[in-house]
Amino acid sequence: MSQAPNIDGVLIQWGDRLFYPGNRVVKVKPQPRLGDGSMHLRADVIRKRIEATVVKRAPQVMVKVTGGGRGMLAIAAHFRYISKNGRLDIETEQGDTVRGKSAVHELGEDWRYGGSLIGDEGYRREAFNIMLSMPRGTDPLIVQRAAREFAQNELADHKYVMVLHDHQANPHVHISVRAESMSGRRLNPRKADLQRWRETFAEKLREYGVEAEATRQATRGRNVSHPDLWRLKAIEDGRLNKPRSTTRSGDRARTSRAEALKGWLHIGQALAGSLDARDVRLAGSIAMFIQEATSSWNPQKGMHEVGKDTQHPIPVLSLQVRR
Repeated sequence: MSQAPNIDGVLIQWGDRLFYPGNRVVKVKPQPRLGDGSMHLRADVIRKRIEATVVKRAPQVMVKVTGGGRGMLAIAAHFRYISKNGRLDIETEQGDTVRGKSAVHELGEDWRYGGSLIGDEGYRREAFNIMLSMPRGTDPLIVQRAAREFAQNELADHKYVMVLHDHQANPHVHISVRAESMSGRRLNPRKADLQRWRETFAEKLREYGVEAEATRQATRGRNVSHPDLWRLKAIEDGRLNKPRSTTRSGDRARTSRAEALKGWLHIGQALAGSLDARDVRLAGSIAMFIQEATSSWNPQKGMHEVGKDTQHPIPVLSLQVRR
């Protein structure tokens, strides 16, 4: 008689790879002690992330670096843009709210002298412009609160300003952060940092009762590369032709999709053998999710053929669901 799988163990092993990839920059927490129930709690967190991804299809947060100024002329121009030339409230890292043209000018001068001097023009990036966004229908004030807590968490020790835009289809917050911190360290966000920022923002939204996820494209079965914001603006202005929708097809993208598929298969098989009816239903949802994902990756390939790409040739439909 084969031994029943340790379902919580499988969820943690493969769920961590799907939702918390190894390049994620996080503070390491102490490992749970045996007997205190922590392993089950960790597994339940993974279950909720799985349900949000494959059943509820929770909205994905967007956190994007849209550019940044190399001198005060560019930084001040961005201040004017996000505040609509002083007509919208600007919130600072100290929690102060200011409005008006003179306030925008004073903020620029505060940044110019608040650390290493920032000249009108320069060779290095002195600020990063970040946009945090949620789909239409999300309460703008909750987006603002979540963005505020995100900035307090991720941009501590830096000067930053933030402005809520709720007059467009999707509520979003613009944040401009000074690259040099109060202690002299410079911000230099990388891909892993952006993923962590997405997860922090999604977590803050969930704390306010908003369903939000920050799942990687490979985990969601997506492989579309979206154009940069500057490109979209250039298209709107008629300075650039409309780009074609591009698909990630490099070796790294294929490897990421293959590893994600392997993780979903292991989790689906473990849940399908559970004595808990909720786990079994979740396994069925995972099976349908993988079918949709693999079809979007390559509609010409069947499930067996996609499995060959992953060196894990297990058809989704062969999952033995306990009745």
